[in-house]
Amino acid sequence: MNRPTLEVADIVRASSNRFWQHYGSHLAWQHRKVLDAIVRCRTAALGAHRDQCTRCGHQAISYNSCRNRHCPRCQGNARSRWLAKRRAELLPVSYFHIAFTLPHELSALALQNKRLLYDLLFRASAATLLELAGDPKHLGADIGFLGVLHTWGQNLQHHPHIHYVVPAGGLAPDGSRWIASSRRFFLPVTALSRVFRGKFTAGLKQLFLQHKLQFHGSLQSLVKPRCFRKFLRQLFREDWVVYAKPPFGGPEHVLNYLARYTHRVAISNHRLVAFQNDRVSFRWKDYAHGGKQKIMTVSADEFLRRFLVHVLPKGLVRIRHFGLFANRRCGRMLACCRALLGADDCATHPEITAQLRCPVCTGPMLVLERMTSSQLLFRSGLMCRSHRGAASILPDRSMAQLASIIVGRSSNTPCPRMLNRPALPRVSTVAARSRGFDGKPGSLLESEMPSL
Repeated sequence: MNRPTLEVADIVRASSNRFWQHYGSHLAWQHRKVLDAIVRCRTAALGAHRDQCTRCGHQAISYNSCRNRHCPRCQGNARSRWLAKRRAELLPVSYFHIAFTLPHELSALALQNKRLLYDLLFRASAATLLELAGDPKHLGADIGFLGVLHTWGQNLQHHPHIHYVVPAGGLAPDGSRWIASSRRFFLPVTALSRVFRGKFTAGLKQLFLQHKLQFHGSLQSLVKPRCFRKFLRQLFREDWVVYAKPPFGGPEHVLNYLARYTHRVAISNHRLVAFQNDRVSFRWKDYAHGGKQKIMTVSADEFLRRFLVHVLPKGLVRIRHFGLFANRRCGRMLACCRALLGADDCATHPEITAQLRCPVCTGPMLVLERMTSSQLLFRSGLMCRSHRGAASILPDRSMAQLASIIVGRSSNTPCPRMLNRPALPRVSTVAARSRGFDGKPGSLLESEMPSL
């Protein structure tokens, strides 16, 4: 895939300072950290490493990545490492794709209580699958599956949902045999929707009784028990969306399918079309009209607002395993499943690797030397990023200009790689909560943001 001509980092460099100055009171330090990481990613500010090809001896210097899970550049290697570990967990059966979505009425509440409600979304949806699969009226088996949390739609609006990948079957309650589901049907969607709705609203009510939920802005009226009960009744009148896709093949297709959903960010660089006159254009699929691809244009401030809405609280795990695949029982249960399926050894797949390849002969590249930003500053040659992310000699750049790139200070020539950061505002815990932060991680509220 060709390198995109426009990146999210370019938009952040051009617009984030003004955005922070105007709307910084509605943001938390996590949002600032994400913006800084995106700007510094694969620049001299994070240091570099020198690689050499084991075949032809070609050498190249590449800047380090930020490894932030919200950075569009840093997900490829993380995805490859994660998929390589999942190879050993695949079973020789077909798989189903099931998605659980929160209704739009819960969007504002979820933004004000991200950690609590995203965790509840995981627990309620996973319990729904385990309960219905274990019911003898349906499958009557103990199943295992993994889920990936996404909080965005194609238009970057808040749309929290979880994608589950579920094997087509499970272990009998006594563990003596493998119970296979229908090849075209796993569990009834209507039953999944109703049970999921009941479990989530019950968990929401429990959080309210424990006084763990926060209500700010337009939701302040829900602090009253009577208003909150009315809100829950309105949720019960809605049909909660649960999507079940027919099986997409056996284990040979699962890894490629998972790669489309794991380690994704709200928008990839390849979807960006243009950034002109402080307006950002990007491609999106309109699923309401048959998945037709369209172009959406918004202001740079609105684009950054939508992007930061999907910053997750620190430490929130967004890829989780349940049932047979739960960490504490995964090894033992997988061995039992393979024995019952007559496949003691895991299926063979093409090797998945994140190793850097030589641009000359495509051979593997090995790291010879790692360099900090200070070491880069005092090296004899001045380096800049080439087309493929490697470094080349740039003799006409002054040492002062390189220093401005590394330390992030302004110079006579504006630095294109670093974000000239204004001082972060000091926000007390009380003030932060009054602005819609959920204590530790903070939330960017649609209801609190001025119209852009």
